[in-house]
Amino acid sequence: MALTTAATSNMLINGELVEPAAGGQRRLVNPATGAAADTVPEGSAEDVRRAVTAAKAAFEDGRWSRIGTSGRAAVLDKLADLIEEHLDELAELESRNVGKSIKLAHDSDLPFAVDCLRFFAGAARHLEGKSAGEYTPGYTSVVRREPIGVVGQLAPWNYPLMMAIWKIGPALAAGNTVVLKPAPETPLTTMALGRLALEAGLPAGVLNIVTGGDEVGVALVEHPDVRLISLTGASETGKAVMRAAAASLKRVHMELGGKAPFLVFNDADLEAAAQGAVCGGFVNTGQDCTAATRIYVQKGSYDAFLKRYLELVGQIRVGDPSSNQTDMGPLVSGAQLQRVETLVQTARNIGTFHTGGRRANISGLENGFFYEPTVITDVPEDAHVVTEEIFGPAVVVLPFADEDDAIAKANAVRYGLAGSVWTSNVQRALRVSGALQFGTVWVNDHLPLAAEMPHGGFKQSGFGKDMSQYAVEDYTIVKHVMLDTTGDQRKGWHYTIFGDA
Repeated sequence: MALTTAATSNMLINGELVEPAAGGQRRLVNPATGAAADTVPEGSAEDVRRAVTAAKAAFEDGRWSRIGTSGRAAVLDKLADLIEEHLDELAELESRNVGKSIKLAHDSDLPFAVDCLRFFAGAARHLEGKSAGEYTPGYTSVVRREPIGVVGQLAPWNYPLMMAIWKIGPALAAGNTVVLKPAPETPLTTMALGRLALEAGLPAGVLNIVTGGDEVGVALVEHPDVRLISLTGASETGKAVMRAAAASLKRVHMELGGKAPFLVFNDADLEAAAQGAVCGGFVNTGQDCTAATRIYVQKGSYDAFLKRYLELVGQIRVGDPSSNQTDMGPLVSGAQLQRVETLVQTARNIGTFHTGGRRANISGLENGFFYEPTVITDVPEDAHVVTEEIFGPAVVVLPFADEDDAIAKANAVRYGLAGSVWTSNVQRALRVSGALQFGTVWVNDHLPLAAEMPHGGFKQSGFGKDMSQYAVEDYTIVKHVMLDTTGDQRKGWHYTIFGDA
């Protein structure tokens, strides 16, 4: 089955590939060329209503939650097989739609998405509550973990398919039904995922995919039958979603912005740190919440590190994302390019630009949204390029004096998603990783994740976890079931409410 046919460009509602109720359409732009590209459906609040109605019916009649954990695991495994089978096509769609390098999509994002889905298939069979026990004489208590119900999910544009899997995987493993909204700029692989879900045997209404912009997002967040909203996006968006969700007391699950510190101590392997900093800072054209955008180097190693780092940054190949020789493609959109330009420009008169700081001119792709890898030094700690998430290929490199200074500077932002420590001293690694207020801390590397381990933020980077068994638990609700073991018609405590002892 080819994933590039017209049917792939339909929304998925109640087990059918459908056009939007109002017939709306959105024309996507190819980030590498700046030209109009694919046309996709533009959903509306009516499409959300249809999708939530289908998801609620599917949840209430038990066609998914009651088929058993082995049944759910089998379908998720089949879906993983199909993604793997179509990996080449999906990688091409992802690269074209997002502008990311084909090697990142094909050899990193999609294989990891498959691995995560396989993990969640297994996790479906390992949901646990507290062991049964007699905590009050005459009664046995059991704690159950049950699905929450209809889950609304808002996926981001930087890793469309992988983040969609991070969301639907734990939600479906736990037995929920889902209405998923991809980012309006990058829906192509998510719509293809809907078609593969049907082929995998996912029952009608269990997974619904509605494409569109703010109208779809607002309708999903505000719908009274949606019991949990999961968002991956900017921190400001998270605040808006929380305010809207409060009206119906929905649960919220959020992975938000980041401003990752990258701490290099004097005893670190400087070559390893420099190599890691290039990958950590410029991954996905810097459009990554965990990107290492604040590099702090101890003063004794600062000059040597900066010299080698700039040599490596100068070797980054910016260009056509469809080429395997390209390291960094364009930003996702003209709007994102303008945002990056504006934020970087705030440092123009207060810092030193060693490289970059302007649009990249790529021969044959002059209208693409390319930006040069940018390295800035000598800016104050309160500069916007230090405190705000740029979400583009711009990194600041600054010195620190000692361990306490490094920790203080690393923690002095409102974000708390990820960071890394570079040192050959295991005691320092333990001390600093414990002191950093970030949900993921790497030691002597930056970026790798594992499906078995949780990923999520502190502070304004959100709450709740992606991946791991913790993510599955986030999509469950705990129920206490208490069973009488005596068979007595009148219990010994009844007199306290009615009658005599």
